[in-house]
Amino acid sequence: MDALERYEPIIDDYAAFREACERPLPTVVRANGIKADPDRAVAALAAEGVGVTRRAWNPAVLEVDTDKPGNTWPYFHGWIHGQEEVSAIPARVLDPSPGDAVWDTCAAPGSKTTQLADLLDDTGLLVANDDNLGRLSALRSNAERLGATCVAVTNEDARRFTTEGFGIDAFDAVLADVPCTCEGTIRKNADALDTVGREASLNIAALQTDILRRAIRLTREGGTVVYSTCTFAPEENEGVLDRVLDDEPVELVDFDVGLDADPGLTAWADETYDDSLTKAKRFYPHRNDTGGFFCAKLEVGA
Repeated sequence: MDALERYEPIIDDYAAFREACERPLPTVVRANGIKADPDRAVAALAAEGVGVTRRAWNPAVLEVDTDKPGNTWPYFHGWIHGQEEVSAIPARVLDPSPGDAVWDTCAAPGSKTTQLADLLDDTGLLVANDDNLGRLSALRSNAERLGATCVAVTNEDARRFTTEGFGIDAFDAVLADVPCTCEGTIRKNADALDTVGREASLNIAALQTDILRRAIRLTREGGTVVYSTCTFAPEENEGVLDRVLDDEPVELVDFDVGLDADPGLTAWADETYDDSLTKAKRFYPHRNDTGGFFCAKLEVGA
């Protein structure tokens, strides 16, 4: 059995799912509102001879008819940024308000960080953390090119992160886009399935759970935490959330970004999960011609 066959019972039209996983991804960029609105970015790309198809669910997400958008001057000047379509979901779901204090727990190389800065109107405080020192240069480079000046870059283990030194007691919003087995990236990473499986998912789930718990504990009452992965594995998605819902002051809340999605699972193999997990969303490659993704929105209580 290959790595994806175990998901056949939970995916409608499994044959279409497998066929989609074998197709290359469309090339997608995000218009960076800090420097240029989507209309201006589209016009600049057209001047470069690049055709654009807009995405209805998010006006900043643009499919382009070149596989090298990084060679265009709008990219060089920070008007656009290469970002896979489903990667733009969690920042949109977190939806911070200008002036908020936001923590991006696992930020490098910075696509979601700079999208959050855009949503913040480049105001407030955006702490972009990553525990991998080698990846921080890409994070800093992307923030600089895109003009994201509200970003503070840190190099810490997210499981032991604190608000010390930032002049705040808690964050208004936190994005926990955690390390995962990356099965959903198979359309762009041919070797994405080489080391995945139930055992790999169970091993990384402990880290994911610890990061999510820390995110919740550093978020103010009434604040928002978004948990996301690019894997199909329930052990890393619903399983992690189910454990946290048992003993943290959070509840799942509904959201809709305008893309077709399946609800989160309430049962998998021999496990059962909290009924509220239907408020999480699973994004499959055959539903929107994207990569695979999982996203959940939580509100922090007392």
